[in-house]
Amino acid sequence: MSRQDESDFSTFVVGCQRRLQRLAWLLTGNWASAEDLVQTALAKAWRHWDRVAAAYDAEAYVRRVLVNCFVSDRRRRWRAERPVPMVPEPPGRDTTAVVALQVSVHGALAASAPRQRAVIVLRYFADLTEAEVADLLGCRVGTVKSTTAKALQRLRQQPGLGGLLEEVQL
Repeated sequence: MSRQDESDFSTFVVGCQRRLQRLAWLLTGNWASAEDLVQTALAKAWRHWDRVAAAYDAEAYVRRVLVNCFVSDRRRRWRAERPVPMVPEPPGRDTTAVVALQVSVHGALAASAPRQRAVIVLRYFADLTEAEVADLLGCRVGTVKSTTAKALQRLRQQPGLGGLLEEVQL
């Protein structure tokens, strides 16, 4: 790899690492796992940087690699950690309704299937369109729509989310 390619890659990483880290955190729910996921995606991008740099949108390319790594990793490995119904309260912290809602949303997302979680995070947290999510996941727009509907239905049944996911009546 040439020095120019190394410089281009370094500039790319500096420019998009925070966004990739946030997306990875939303997918994994754990900062350390998110860092590992971003590093895995960037390592794959580095190996094929000539192809990535030639892509129309290098960040979208790496974002797709990141999401694919997340979904594949969840499909393949059994996790020794087991989810708990309630996150333990840190000592000396004042809990507010916002924190309680964040914990509820995090728990509900953690209980979702990896693909449903990826669709919800990409649609509502990364604010991508259905077409962009479909392109990113390598599926059809109809698949994104049906997966979103199923995921939202499942989230509506989760305790603690209250009326957060209720449809707005115009």
